[in-house]
Amino acid sequence: MSEALPYWRLSGFYFSYFALLGATAPFMALYLDHLGFSAARIGELLAIPMLMRCIAPNLWGWLGDRSGRRLAIVRLGALLTLLSFAAILYRQDYTWLALVMALHAFFWHAVLPQFEVITLDHLGPQAARYSQIRLWGSIGFIVAVVGLGWLLERLALAHYPLLVLLILALIIASSLWVPEAPARAQPEVLGAGSLWQQLRAPGGWAFLLAVALMQFSHGPYYTFITLYLERLGYERSLIGVLWALGVLAEILMFMLMARMLARYSVRQVLLVSLLLASLRWLLLGQLADQLAVLLLTQLLHAATFGSFHAACVHFIRHRFAARQQGQGQALYAALSGVGGALGALYAGYAWHLWGAGLTFALASLSALLAALIIAGWLPAGARMRSPSAG
Repeated sequence: MSEALPYWRLSGFYFSYFALLGATAPFMALYLDHLGFSAARIGELLAIPMLMRCIAPNLWGWLGDRSGRRLAIVRLGALLTLLSFAAILYRQDYTWLALVMALHAFFWHAVLPQFEVITLDHLGPQAARYSQIRLWGSIGFIVAVVGLGWLLERLALAHYPLLVLLILALIIASSLWVPEAPARAQPEVLGAGSLWQQLRAPGGWAFLLAVALMQFSHGPYYTFITLYLERLGYERSLIGVLWALGVLAEILMFMLMARMLARYSVRQVLLVSLLLASLRWLLLGQLADQLAVLLLTQLLHAATFGSFHAACVHFIRHRFAARQQGQGQALYAALSGVGGALGALYAGYAWHLWGAGLTFALASLSALLAALIIAGWLPAGARMRSPSAG
């Protein structure tokens, strides 16, 4: 890494930010189940943060592009996330929890799209090395998911909100350690014009629809996988290790992504990621009671998140102009939120009506549909190499 690049400061923020995801994605449903909520109510509550992901990033992305004060938005968002989530200690009824989920997610989702732009501005012509910084987020996720899996076998689930608040305090501290990004020249984009004109360029809407469908397919996984595996007889500590295994595979993929994006087109990477996602959900719904198959499905996280996300960030970086980077990242986050929210809602109701097998089978079909959209409508020839690739 270049000496001028604040590698460890950027990496430290990703570590703490995704440690929060490692604390919430596997264990929030477990906590809500502990409070006595049904599968449908759990699905509704977990859909709320994803719904906020549809709204908040666009508002904060517009503000970041207009003001240029992205780091201030990141720090303010982190602080307000902590204050909002702390309200969970006051009451735990459905209405109050819905408010807490909405409010803290509104601020939390302000943070990452702006920080992605900050990171890419620091990287400049080394943008293909984004994955080498982002992998520390995956490490933070692993530390949190394994650590909390171990702790929650020894502590009452009533302590869970306090553990989340400790991680939120770490996010605030790490944001204060990050320096302002230098002004950078924008890499070449496919065309000039407004945000919507660039979206109307070939493949723009196909890309966004595929993003939404991919996140929709993750609904049953992110909402119920911990409860699902626990009821299949797996211990919480092992479930934590299984989550960590998936993210370890993601880390290895991030380490390879600079070379992969130099060799293969974004279309090829997205297509393979989606096809493997379809396979993953099908196996998970039918054969999760077999540990060997479960291990394989967790390793496929390298494709369903790792290569897919890195290719999406690469696409956005080279599709949108400098003044639209925040809005581009926010739009990606918003479409992910739409898909994720609908996926969580669908999972909550389908799980109750049809059980795990059919719920995951429909998720598999969603990923397959996204693959067909990418194959049919995203141009095959655009590699969109970064300047440092190859």
